[in-house]
Amino acid sequence: MPARKKHLLILGGTAEAAALVAATGDRFGARLTVTTSLAGRTLTPRAGLGQLRIGGFGGAAGLAGWLQTEKVDMVVDATHPFAGTISANARQACDTTGISRLILTRPSWDAGPDDRWREVADFAAAASALSGIGSRVFLSVGSQKLQAFSQLRGVHLVVRMIDAPQEPLPLVSYSVILGRGPFTEDAELGLLRREKIDAVLSRNSGGVSTYAKIVAARRLALPVVMIAPPPIEIGPCTIDQEGALQWISEKLAVAAT
Repeated sequence: MPARKKHLLILGGTAEAAALVAATGDRFGARLTVTTSLAGRTLTPRAGLGQLRIGGFGGAAGLAGWLQTEKVDMVVDATHPFAGTISANARQACDTTGISRLILTRPSWDAGPDDRWREVADFAAAASALSGIGSRVFLSVGSQKLQAFSQLRGVHLVVRMIDAPQEPLPLVSYSVILGRGPFTEDAELGLLRREKIDAVLSRNSGGVSTYAKIVAARRLALPVVMIAPPPIEIGPCTIDQEGALQWISEKLAVAAT
């Protein structure tokens, strides 16, 4: 009887996760079954994600049960740096089940000498910092975090989203533009000029997919309110794809002995 293929769950939603799916196919082929899990907050997931699971698990206990039912052998948490809930659930679920887990994360951005950053700890502090810093603020922080800006007055928020909102946003003054990264510097520069943006709000999420807006803000000498990333969960961690592939290879080698 042939040996059961090992099952890898990639907690995704990022460009890094999608790239890792493709790389595992190239590197390991039929030796590995790959499932990508998405939260389901966008209507059009990225193509090429292997077996796809969309939606929540029901907390850490629900994830632990799913891992066991689906006979998952290893987990790579390649979620967004600000997706703290699923990362915490993954840590707890893997601790409970004894399943190996790796975090694939990104280094945060660092301010350069020409950047005009005001660094804040969280979304509430960001909302406070926006008062008086600009009158038309470009904002791209995900629909789940907009409530933090619901009481902000005297500022028009230009909100970028992947999908058009199905209901009014919880904001006093806003407009919506649609787009999905990666974005080019010239495109971001044109957007900021066209929308008459005088300040930018951003999460310090690292990576290259959305960094162009930071470069564009620098070129226009615009102030940027930058929200610091939450601490990375405890556990094995890598910042590049090759490190993740090496970790998977080592787990497969151990399983084969």
